[in-house]
Amino acid sequence: MAALKISKKHHKHLNNPFPSTPSSLPLLRGSLFFNLQTVPSDQTFIVGKDFQVLWSTDNGGSLSISHQSHPSRPIWSTVPGQAFVSAALAETEVEESRGSFAIKDGNVHLLCNDQTVEDIRLINENDCYLEANELDFLSGNQGLDQKPYLKDTQFPILLITGWVFRKKKKKCFQNTEIHERLQLQAERSTYARYWVLFDQKTSNQIGFQVKFGKPNFEFRSRAFPTASRRFRGLKRKLRRTGRSRLGWCWSFSRPRGFVKVSSSEEEKEEKVAESIGFNRVCLTYSSEENERFYGFGEQFSHLNFKGKRIPIFVQEQGIGRGDQPISFAVNLVSYRAAGDSSTTYAPSPHYLTSTMRSLYLEGYDYSVFDLTRNDRVQIQIHGDSVQGRILHGNSPSELIERFTETIGRLPELPEWIISGAVVGMQGGTDSVRQVWEKLQAHNTPVSAFWLQDWVGHRETLIGSQLWWNWEVDTARYWGWQNLIEDLSAQHIKVMAYCNPCLAPTNEKPNRRRNLFEEAKKLDILVKDKNGDTYMVPNTAFDVGMLDLTHPDAASWFKQILQEMVDGGVRGWMADFGEGLPVDASLYSGEDPIAAHNRYPELWAQMNREFVEEWKSAHSGKAREDPEEALVFFMRAGFRNSPKWGMLFWEGDQMVSWQANDGIKSAVVGLLSSGISGYAFNHSDIGGYCAVNLPVIKYRRSEELLLRWMEVNAFTVVFRTHEVS
Repeated sequence: MAALKISKKHHKHLNNPFPSTPSSLPLLRGSLFFNLQTVPSDQTFIVGKDFQVLWSTDNGGSLSISHQSHPSRPIWSTVPGQAFVSAALAETEVEESRGSFAIKDGNVHLLCNDQTVEDIRLINENDCYLEANELDFLSGNQGLDQKPYLKDTQFPILLITGWVFRKKKKKCFQNTEIHERLQLQAERSTYARYWVLFDQKTSNQIGFQVKFGKPNFEFRSRAFPTASRRFRGLKRKLRRTGRSRLGWCWSFSRPRGFVKVSSSEEEKEEKVAESIGFNRVCLTYSSEENERFYGFGEQFSHLNFKGKRIPIFVQEQGIGRGDQPISFAVNLVSYRAAGDSSTTYAPSPHYLTSTMRSLYLEGYDYSVFDLTRNDRVQIQIHGDSVQGRILHGNSPSELIERFTETIGRLPELPEWIISGAVVGMQGGTDSVRQVWEKLQAHNTPVSAFWLQDWVGHRETLIGSQLWWNWEVDTARYWGWQNLIEDLSAQHIKVMAYCNPCLAPTNEKPNRRRNLFEEAKKLDILVKDKNGDTYMVPNTAFDVGMLDLTHPDAASWFKQILQEMVDGGVRGWMADFGEGLPVDASLYSGEDPIAAHNRYPELWAQMNREFVEEWKSAHSGKAREDPEEALVFFMRAGFRNSPKWGMLFWEGDQMVSWQANDGIKSAVVGLLSSGISGYAFNHSDIGGYCAVNLPVIKYRRSEELLLRWMEVNAFTVVFRTHEVS
């Protein structure tokens, strides 16, 4: 059973210009059952000091969470009578092409979408006796004592246990465990135990965790024992809805009424599935029909996501993203390179709603938020567990504040970068001096020159591109130190460019170092499945990518940044971070699909650590001088990027008025990213991507440039960029 298939489309140059939406699991629905002998009919449980969880048996059973300050206003609740956790084992196919990814759900081999609730109970600090599997759940590690895990827990915590299951098909079989031949109608079933934990994290956040046991496969006899009186009412209700009689009593080891069957081909497949376990987890809960959903990181096409499916995966945002005719042309020549309305450099598994509800996921697994139904939300996680937090707040600003107090906040920016225009340009020393003279003649306030081509240019099949070897090209920028000093005398900084990739530079003239070869020799580049350096396709050339999980990678790259700063540079674009291949082999050994979402955070962390270390190394006046402060800005990110970043920009918009990838999308991106904690963000004034084909032309007009300047007058940084 192949659970993961990866298809490389880097060199596919004639494609469907209208690619279909990647296939995915439909919204899973299942029924909820509960054991009246072990589950209370209605009860309120106090979790920690500030939250309460209400269990009600009305309408088939449901959970509701509220803050003690507003007990009548639920901040999270399940759909009555419907399963709120489910699990599956499905095949995954990933199509990858130069930083663009399409993740598809394939065949489903296991599905447990019905749910029982067997026990709901509080665990207090003095509760020393837990079942072994509950102890493993609380600790997260086999055989680990619960005390270290629970050290900072705010008691009591709430634990819900039960089973998820799925009836597959009926067949007749002979029960050989008894002497007489007894023909029994049986239903082949899959079932597994689950644990759901709620615990208070802060005074305004309650955490949740969902884990599953290994799937089991049984035949369940329909020669059921007589049900107790407490089950009869539920049985009558099930008969009225067309369901078979319940008639069972569950135990903590295995549901009764099941006998093991073996030897079929299906059993062989199930043994493989049982050894793999689940790789899809779904969490389902209620939503109001008119509830509006905002956030999900930096999103460009929509502000309200009600009715949408939102995949949370870092990748290239695309060129066009559905706007025509550019998307048609780009998709035709490069597989899915146009992107779509959901592709983004910086997604986040976080939202807040118009009813003052907010939730975010922890971890880095690929996830999909399904908001296509009016009455519910379903989060599908590609993993075997899920954890996250539910937030309480009385206003959007409160919810954002409580989210960022946990995931982190951007630091205050240096005064110099917000005191004038950051002029983005290329061309070398002579060009910079000419532009500087013109700006002086018009008394234009300039805070910095951002010189992306400081590393020099190379000619490739698609035109002139940068040498990805992070040192100054002394031919293009002759007198580099004098240029920096002259600009500094006018209180103008020089900003540069780098990214976590390195290109072979054997053919580059006037280089001092070959950083690609140095990194390769140090063994700090991402590897492929064969253990060789992974040469990642990027536009017209291949590059090596820093393995940021390697303990030596960050310290080595910080030395490169140190040389850049020692030369007088005071800021830089920390580009890319969204293209880690999903079949890479990392030093840490972690799953590359989950590591893919974490990589831009590691990239930001390394840059931020360098900034703080540089600041700490300076003492006295030099340390406090705002003119000497460093800053970097980046486009790729994930949930915790605000903790490590300093400033963001929205990537490469088209030079157009269009909604999905033009000036309109830049406004939407600013709003959505701000909700998810990206407080300091901006876009390239005038856009970046231009096209000059015989039949398709995208050119930056004067009107567009002026209007974009007006937009960016309200952003934290006012930065220009030449067109591509």
